[in-house]
Amino acid sequence: MDNNKLRDVFIKYENNRDKARIDLEMRKNKVYNKIPQIKEIDDKIFQVGLSLSKAVLMNENDREEIVQKCKIDMDNLKKQKEDILKQNGVPLDYLQMHYNCYKCKDKGFTNDGSKCECLKKELLKDAYKISNFSNLIKKQNFDTFDINLFQDEIIPPEGLSQKQNMLKINTDCESFTLNFNKDNEENLLFYGPTGVGKTFMCSCIAKKLLDKGYTVLYETSYNIIEILKNYRFEKDHTYEDKGNYRLLFECDLLIIDDLGSEMTNAFTISEIFNVINSRLIHGKKTIISTNLSPMEIANTYTDRIFSRISSHYTFLKFIGEDLRWENKKLRIKNP
Repeated sequence: MDNNKLRDVFIKYENNRDKARIDLEMRKNKVYNKIPQIKEIDDKIFQVGLSLSKAVLMNENDREEIVQKCKIDMDNLKKQKEDILKQNGVPLDYLQMHYNCYKCKDKGFTNDGSKCECLKKELLKDAYKISNFSNLIKKQNFDTFDINLFQDEIIPPEGLSQKQNMLKINTDCESFTLNFNKDNEENLLFYGPTGVGKTFMCSCIAKKLLDKGYTVLYETSYNIIEILKNYRFEKDHTYEDKGNYRLLFECDLLIIDDLGSEMTNAFTISEIFNVINSRLIHGKKTIISTNLSPMEIANTYTDRIFSRISSHYTFLKFIGEDLRWENKKLRIKNP
């Protein structure tokens, strides 16, 4: 996550703490108006604490005796306060801070300096949102992968079934996530017809890496060109424009979906090369998904692009019939 996003998260935590303090003051005033004795006791508690601080600084030799006396006074006052609150039907925690997370007190970090679970969830939620996969990965991930959805029949040109092929692809994709932090220049290219599992496997990889704390961005090639166009030709860039452009080059994993759907011309080819090449140079990993065959990629794009892809990407071929259409036909036959 970039510094701007991280700053927004901590501003949210600060706002939560401010709200908790304001709410507490409102509850205090309400109780003080109804039960003036409570304010008197709170004032005495404050004075005891103040006296303790002064006495400890000025009377070093009698420190233990002073601390013990103040502790007894403080405990007595708190007991009186609890009794009065109970008598008036006021919950004992009514005059305490009400945090969203009591473990870190809405700071994001626990006492030992480690990230609180609430902060991890907040960062993960934001990472899901940035990735453009937030809804998809809830349903499409390695845990929901069902190999029985794929056909058992051997596909003659391939010499294996769709199920056998997907088992291998699933293994390769899991391996990709396990070795993601290694400097192995591993990138993936998914190719094959529509509806055979390419986007599903992209989603599986995205969730696994997002849950590990990596930044993942999923964009169609068409959207990537639009982001690049806006950045190159628009004079006034918004915060979002700059962020989208920067993520193309800086995110840990970029998933380029549907390569070949964009209008191919000198500008688009040059920009796609720039994204692919820059990420290779800086060791940032990329997955490309396309309906084009390797030969069609070579014929559609320049030799420079195909050379980079063929040299630095593992090609995974998806085969078989459109699963979405097959499942639709099955539902029609068995209403």
